[in-house]
Amino acid sequence: MAVFKGFPLNLLFASILLILLLCIQSGGGQKKKENMLAEKVEQMMEWSSRRSVIRMNGDKFRRFVKAPPRNYSVIVMFTALQPQRQCSVCRQANEEYQVLANSWRYSSAFSNKLFFTVVDYDEGADVFQQLNMNSAPTFMHFPAKGKPKRADTFDLQRIGFASEQLAKWIADRTDVQIRVFRPPNYSGTIALALLVSLVGGLLYLRRNNLEFIYNKTGWAMAALCVVFAMTSGQMWNHIRGPPYAHKNPQNGQVSYIHGSSQAQFVAESHIILLLNAAITMGMVLLNEAATSKGDVGKRRIICLVGLGLVVFFFSFLLSIFRSKYHGYPYSFLIK
Repeated sequence: MAVFKGFPLNLLFASILLILLLCIQSGGGQKKKENMLAEKVEQMMEWSSRRSVIRMNGDKFRRFVKAPPRNYSVIVMFTALQPQRQCSVCRQANEEYQVLANSWRYSSAFSNKLFFTVVDYDEGADVFQQLNMNSAPTFMHFPAKGKPKRADTFDLQRIGFASEQLAKWIADRTDVQIRVFRPPNYSGTIALALLVSLVGGLLYLRRNNLEFIYNKTGWAMAALCVVFAMTSGQMWNHIRGPPYAHKNPQNGQVSYIHGSSQAQFVAESHIILLLNAAITMGMVLLNEAATSKGDVGKRRIICLVGLGLVVFFFSFLLSIFRSKYHGYPYSFLIK
């Protein structure tokens, strides 16, 4: 006790007692935090056992997603699925989201490190306001530690909402690999079987006169349909699964043309298909007017109609190109 010579013993004992109390309180606080975390994980696992995607309102979101402690990642889909919202994109995205969540829930790698949740606007409008969110659907990742970063918001407009693309994004953010298992879809097989049956039946009925097989016009029309479908981006739609159109939740305005050259809407590909078809029709009429040997007046009318189709619809097509490739300097008739 030589070290404490001249030091009041009562003050020494009080200091030791205070340190012990702080240690006990710290240990109790840590124990409380561990118990709270265990309860949250247990509750999330129970909900996940009932359905792959956990529905959350504002209170559940703040308690299980935003508030610490948390040692699990949460994927949240912010959406508006109620019929009065008329959000067709939300329904399509929800189907893909359900496929992904089911693939994770029923995989052998399933654990309590990742959960899929959904917040509907009509059940958690306060959450949308808290996050300054004005569009749906939106996918966000809330990491186990820290706050979400910019990359934790899924770029739906550029990538689309296909389950495979979502799984790749989740793997980048959480290191959790999810193999997507889709339920069997026999619609394509049935459609192909019906088409083969129809063609086979037609060939059987016309077995004594198969001259139509050598019809150049018919083959040309079929080839043009394939070309129009491919050049309008139908294959891109099939791979990326973009929304049909975009409706601004603030003013209700619907956009059919995507403003970026890196993405497109399904409606946009249909518009491009029709424009290409109209331009092609104009070129066919111009060729017909130049090569036919009919009445001169009739040929002149055909020529003017064909020229009008080419000029107007090419100008429309060029204006769409300018709206997607900002800074493109050229235009014709239509700005």
